[in-house]
Amino acid sequence: MSTAKPSTVPSDNGTPAKAAAAAVIRRVGGAEESAAERLVTRHLPAWVVSGLVHLGIIALAWLVFGFAPAPVKTQEKILDATVEKEAEEPVKDLTNEDPGFDSTIESALPDIERLAEKTADAIVSEDPVGVPDAKTSDNLASQISGLSVDAAPGLTGELGNTMSGDKGGSTSAGAMNTAFLGRSGGTKSRMLKEGGGNEASELAVARALAWLARQQKPNGSWVFDGGSKDETVAATGMALLPFLAAGQTQRTGKYAANVGRGLAFLGKSLTNGGKFNNGGMYAHGIAATALCEAYGMTKDPSLKPSAQAAINYIVTGQAEDGSWGYTAPAAGDTSIVGWQVQALKAAKLSKDIVVPDKTIKRAISFLDKVSVGSRKSAYGYAAPAGGPGTSLTAVGLLCRYYISEWGPNNAGMAEGVDGLMKAGPKKKGLDMYYYYYATQVVHFFGDDQWKEWNEGPRDKEGKRAGGMRDWLIDLQKKDATPFAGSWEPDVSHIGTSCGRLGTTCLALLTLEVYYRHLPLYKRDTGGAAALEMVK
Repeated sequence: MSTAKPSTVPSDNGTPAKAAAAAVIRRVGGAEESAAERLVTRHLPAWVVSGLVHLGIIALAWLVFGFAPAPVKTQEKILDATVEKEAEEPVKDLTNEDPGFDSTIESALPDIERLAEKTADAIVSEDPVGVPDAKTSDNLASQISGLSVDAAPGLTGELGNTMSGDKGGSTSAGAMNTAFLGRSGGTKSRMLKEGGGNEASELAVARALAWLARQQKPNGSWVFDGGSKDETVAATGMALLPFLAAGQTQRTGKYAANVGRGLAFLGKSLTNGGKFNNGGMYAHGIAATALCEAYGMTKDPSLKPSAQAAINYIVTGQAEDGSWGYTAPAAGDTSIVGWQVQALKAAKLSKDIVVPDKTIKRAISFLDKVSVGSRKSAYGYAAPAGGPGTSLTAVGLLCRYYISEWGPNNAGMAEGVDGLMKAGPKKKGLDMYYYYYATQVVHFFGDDQWKEWNEGPRDKEGKRAGGMRDWLIDLQKKDATPFAGSWEPDVSHIGTSCGRLGTTCLALLTLEVYYRHLPLYKRDTGGAAALEMVK
């Protein structure tokens, strides 16, 4: 744009005298002006003024807002960069950290698996979760007085140290025991990735928890859909365990309402004598495990009396030979012992629920009684008649891990795991009772045996396939039906007695093995040496 001469540009204080005089002369002689003269003398000054005013406005806006039209070349570069970025193929990360409760995972679930207000927004009972008046029985007071409990979830010395976790798993109360840190936060993400879990396994967990939450009854209980429909305490305890394993408690998590109502049901089912009013010792051990894990994860003071009372009943209900039977204090078998040992260990991991040392020693005596071989690596029902790779052997080995200090460097554990590996997953028929125990044992043993069990053996190209993880994921119901997220009842007594609910609970716990419990013992080269000794 051309600029006007100073003599024709109005100043801020008015028109210059020379320009004004010319204008007056032109007005007087206006009839003699030509069209060109009128254009120059009358219209052009107005255009110039208007142009200068607009130019000033633009300049002022630039000074105030600091913007200016971007150069054309810069715009082209930005456009090219955008097109190239959109054309890139996204890389899918199958080790996505903590994907089980991520919003992207929930959005991937079919509508039938979403709970909306039915679960997460359910009304939580205002009744205390525990039983405040459940006290230690008099005949047990002398046994537990002054007895020590585990000071830490692991052991030191030649058995190694416990795996250390970060603070990522703490609850809103900040009191989660270090033994349960693997269930949430950064420790869970690390253990999931390092242990062989992936996005697919956590999606299967998310589906199953959604289905499981929908099965909860209005009173907070769960009910088996097999032959044991009356065993509501056992069903409720078994259903709570997968939620707790996933880091869901009555205080935190999307299923806090479900967990809270379930724990409240167990609390109300517990008598002042410490016995649940429904079911025998099977049910008692399962429910006591849930109470102790919930207390250990949250340190909820209302839970401690109930948890301690339930443990006290296990202690007083132990038979003379160290076992537990269907009713206390009758003698029993390895299968029932397995659930009581899990409850006792959960209690000890909580740090301040008391478990008498005498109870543990007597349970170890029973395991010695029913074990087979010089290294006690196989287990029978109530007598030494078992063999390698059986369900009872898996139960016995897990008990050894928890109460006999059998880490991966123990020769008996190495021999027992070798038997489980030779038997392998029984893929001709789903037996979740066996898989639940055997998967834990092999996981705690670790090394190549665990990789093969979890992901499958290597093929000629070195890739693994056909392991427990992917097999369970494939068997899960995924179609848009009321059964989506569950597993069909298995062929064992779990499917017969506990139905779809029990089978799904054990399948869930098997897929949560990566982070449910921190390893108690540290592996070293002694584990491989021990295994070579027994081959």
